[in-house]
Amino acid sequence: MACRWSSKLIESCRTKLGSDPHFARHKARFMSGDRLRMSISPGWIQAQTISSSQSRHEFKIYTRTGDKGTSALFTGERRPKNDLIFNALGSTDELSSHIAMAREYALEGDHSYCERLLRIQCILQDISAVIATPKSSAREAHLKKVGFSERHATELEEWIDEYTHELPPLQNFILPGGGKASAALHVARTVCRRAERCVSPLVLSGEIDTQALIYLNRLSDFLFTAARYAAKLDNRQEEIYIRSDLEEPPKKEKSKPLNPSKK
Repeated sequence: MACRWSSKLIESCRTKLGSDPHFARHKARFMSGDRLRMSISPGWIQAQTISSSQSRHEFKIYTRTGDKGTSALFTGERRPKNDLIFNALGSTDELSSHIAMAREYALEGDHSYCERLLRIQCILQDISAVIATPKSSAREAHLKKVGFSERHATELEEWIDEYTHELPPLQNFILPGGGKASAALHVARTVCRRAERCVSPLVLSGEIDTQALIYLNRLSDFLFTAARYAAKLDNRQEEIYIRSDLEEPPKKEKSKPLNPSKK
């Protein structure tokens, strides 16, 4: 993918990629934000600097290799696009997109957790790398590049505890809502649960590392807590669940004429 890196994204990726041996020979150009050809590979990035003219005339986003309904994994294996692997990859990608939307709403309110959402998106890219490298077709060289640390889940737990201390005790079921940022985080939470369900069969069959599933499980808890925290930052009241058979039905509104000026 050829792209112009924003200064914020470059800064956020320095720590993650700057010391990678595969990236070292392009580090200087990366730090200055030069145009790069990015071939996304699990766990690391192969980068080749190219000129603007080259990227304009040589690089194409389409390859036509998937026109027959199959797609390639990092291992080189091709599978049908309705394979469990691609179902999990698609759900993880969708989750990252929903988190991006939630982050945009949070930025409007100057919420303090925005950079954490960006980090989560980077980690989800790492999880996609793990998913795209099933053990049944991966060589040792592949697996070395897609290791996923348990410290990521621990980090989420620390963030959950931090926000929980600032929130009122949870005594009722919370309904999604509480402002745009909060509602968007709730949507991301539900998509995270679906991504977890998609990844689970791959873990149970031994195709991918269990740490990816653990992270998604913890991430849904974080997104729930972050949604509550967002409502607090926006000074919005949380909507709680009330049993419908105990709640008084809403009063019926009087019907109004379509054109009140005419009698």
